[in-house]
Amino acid sequence: QVDLVESGGGLVQAGGSLRLSCAVSGRPFSSWRVGWFRQVAGKERQFVAAIAWTSPATYYSDSARGRFTISRDRGKNAVYLEMNSLKPEDTAVYFCGTGDGYSTPASYRYWGQGTQVTVSS
Repeated sequence: QVDLVESGGGLVQAGGSLRLSCAVSGRPFSSWRVGWFRQVAGKERQFVAAIAWTSPATYYSDSARGRFTISRDRGKNAVYLEMNSLKPEDTAVYFCGTGDGYSTPASYRYWGQGTQVTVSS
């Protein structure tokens, strides 16, 4: 069993930055990835970025690549998402999860409750 808790969301202006944290209680299976997804009302949860737990291999959506950076600290059991050059389109509830898949929500087996990110113009 893996528990995840997101934090760091808030209200920022377009062009600003925000750092999200995902605190992991227990450790994912070593072969699993930890990922960030986002979701807006009426739409499916959408992949943002992921990182392998046992290596620093990272994966990004097209919209995140070049603006967002995912990292992890295994000693602190934490995964971070640094978001820069934020746009109003980034407004969503951001979730972290872990699973053995890649970029689809169905492949993630554990989820946090989400943290709201709102980007104003």
